[in-house]
Amino acid sequence: MEEKDLIFRAKQGDHRSFAELFRMNYPFLVKYLIKVTMNPETAEDLAQETMAKCVEKIHLYNGKAKFSSWLISIATNQYIDQLRKQKREKAWSGQQKSYRKLKWHVDSNSGDWHDALNALGKLRGEARIPIVLKHYYGYSYDEIGGMMGISPGTVKSRVHHGLLEVRKELALDGRPKR
Repeated sequence: MEEKDLIFRAKQGDHRSFAELFRMNYPFLVKYLIKVTMNPETAEDLAQETMAKCVEKIHLYNGKAKFSSWLISIATNQYIDQLRKQKREKAWSGQQKSYRKLKWHVDSNSGDWHDALNALGKLRGEARIPIVLKHYYGYSYDEIGGMMGISPGTVKSRVHHGLLEVRKELALDGRPKR
């Protein structure tokens, strides 16, 4: 059955259609959230919260964007809400510990990938999220702005400044790494 048919049936309350939509989208969602949160456990939790929110809000899905884009919007908002609730110091120490765990989940053994992951992990979520959406998933600035509830200009600025920080961390700006 096609995704649009599953969505239609899910809106009608068909639990099997919901289950199939989740089966189709859950791995993609978890992979996105791992890149954004830099923490596999948090990514799993947020993916589950996102799916629960999807069940609650499926009637609001209008089909203008891909279903996976709609899920990313929900997941991103769930993550931003979670960040707002945490104190910076507590979140930082937990993120560093979780980040070390994440290195074990990386599929590639490439040193460049680990360096890039390190640099990306040092960015705040508000900079990391648009970079991941733009350069890993290929979303446009307009789409990212819609997902995050910010203007496309703000997205461009966050991507630009975030990439400058990554380049600085990787010493790609011509200056030696500190």
